[in-house]
Amino acid sequence: MSDLITIALAKGRILKETLPLLERAGIRPLDDLDKSRKLIFETNHDNINLVLIRSADVPTYVQYGAADMGIAGKDVLLEHGGEGLYEWLDLHIAPCKLMTAGFADKPLPDGRLKVATKYTAITRDYFLQQGRQVELIKLYGSMELAPIVGLADMIVDLVDTGNTLKANGLAPKEFIMQISSRLIVNRAALKMKNRAIKQVIEKIDAAVITGE
Repeated sequence: MSDLITIALAKGRILKETLPLLERAGIRPLDDLDKSRKLIFETNHDNINLVLIRSADVPTYVQYGAADMGIAGKDVLLEHGGEGLYEWLDLHIAPCKLMTAGFADKPLPDGRLKVATKYTAITRDYFLQQGRQVELIKLYGSMELAPIVGLADMIVDLVDTGNTLKANGLAPKEFIMQISSRLIVNRAALKMKNRAIKQVIEKIDAAVITGE
């Protein structure tokens, strides 16, 4: 059997767009990822397995070689820092915007702002480039609650439709960057399993093109 390739997939929204992409690439899990309690899935290729993990953990699994390849959002990759891996392809799936957001009808206070986000590295760089001082408050979910209860003046989060913000009296403010999902590859694995990994990359690359 040729080299076994393990691909790390992110749970949630990205997965819903990843599976059709893999289908076009001819890679199909043998189980229903939405219904199964498994974490490792065999596919219709003897040498390709899928692992299903939290989005934020995908770069770590790839960095340390627990997965040879992975699919993760650009936001997660920027927060991770990208050590030990190559960002190989923009897959053009799960697009959204990273933005600041705050009360739709309430001006921001003068002086140092309190900003709640799980994207502390990106947010710090963004405000530093603008010469603005902020106090960062790291949260992992329910970001919209932070301004409502007075924990923060504003938030930095991914915005898709903006409906959740609107429902909580908030509105998107400043655009930081466009986000999409990327194919990443472990550097050591690319050397050791070059032929097998390149074959998978070619399949996915062709699937991206046909899906555009």
